[in-house]
Amino acid sequence: MGILKASSPPPSSNIGVVMSLKIYLDGKLVDREQATVSVFDHGLLYGDGVFEGIRAYNGVVFKLSEHLDRLYESAYTLMLEIPLKKDELEKAVIETLKANALKDAYIRLVVTRGTGDLGLDPRKCKKATLFIIADKIALYPKDYYEKGLKIATVPTIRNHPEALNPQLKTLNYLNNILAKIEATNAGVDEALLLNAQGYVTECTGENIFYVKGGRLVTPPPYVGILKGITRETVMHLAREAGLQVAEEVFTRHDLYTAEEVFLTGTAAEIVPVVKIDNRTIGDGKPGKKTFSLIEAFRRITDKEGTKYSL
Repeated sequence: MGILKASSPPPSSNIGVVMSLKIYLDGKLVDREQATVSVFDHGLLYGDGVFEGIRAYNGVVFKLSEHLDRLYESAYTLMLEIPLKKDELEKAVIETLKANALKDAYIRLVVTRGTGDLGLDPRKCKKATLFIIADKIALYPKDYYEKGLKIATVPTIRNHPEALNPQLKTLNYLNNILAKIEATNAGVDEALLLNAQGYVTECTGENIFYVKGGRLVTPPPYVGILKGITRETVMHLAREAGLQVAEEVFTRHDLYTAEEVFLTGTAAEIVPVVKIDNRTIGDGKPGKKTFSLIEAFRRITDKEGTKYSL
C-alpha cells in the first residue's frame, strides 16, 4: 500500500519549523518524517474527516473542552467514530504539547475516516486515523492587528447548509480555498462569502462582526457559518463590556456603513477590518471597541482552558 509522507512547509510558510517536531499519530508520538498516512486514507481521497484548530497560551489549552465537544459533534453527524474518548483525547493533546516543549502553540487535531479502497463507501474504512500536530502559527503579520485588513466579497458563495453544512468542521475545505484564491487574485487579505440569498456569512477562516450605535452584530448560524469558539468568547466579552450583542441576518450595506468591523478565529484571534470592497470602514482605522475586545481577549487566553506544565 502506497504511503504519503508529510512534507516540510515551504520557506514562505507562517508555521514555524521545528526539526525535532513530534507528531501524535494513532496512539504514538513519532518524528515529523515518520508521520505518514496511507494514500488510501479517505481523508486524503475524499476529504472525509473532521478537525479542530486549537491554541495554547502560556501552558493553557484555550477552550479545549469546547473544541473537543465540537469535534465529536461534527464526527457524530458524519457517523465517524473517533477512536479515543474525550478524556483520552485531551490527554493526547497535552502529551503532544509536552513532547514538543510548547507553552504557546497552535494545535491541529485531525480525525479521518481511515484507510479504505477507491470507492466512496465509508464502511470499507475499518478504523479512523487520528493525528495531532502542535507547532507555531502567525496567520497575519503583527501590523494587520494595528492597522487592519482589507477584504472583498468574492463570487464563490458559502456552502448551502443542506449541501455541506458549514457548522461541520470537516476536511473538505474547497469552498473556503476557492474563496481564498479569489481574494488573493483580487489583491486583498481575506474573502467575504455571502450565502445563496445574498446575506453575509463569514470569511474563509473567520467569523465576522460589525459595531454600530453601541451594538455588536454577527450573522446567526442558520445563514451558513461555523459557530466559532472565539466568536462565542467575543460575544461573551462584549456583553460584559456593556455592548448589546445580536445575531442578525444582514447584507454588505450594513458592513459598509458600520463604525467598526472585525474578524474572529482561533488562528486569527481578533483582527480589525478597515476596508471592504474598496469602501473605507469608519475612519479607516481599527476602532476603540475592537481594540478593547482584543485586550479583553488577551487577558483571558491563559486563564480559560486546560492547564499543563512542561
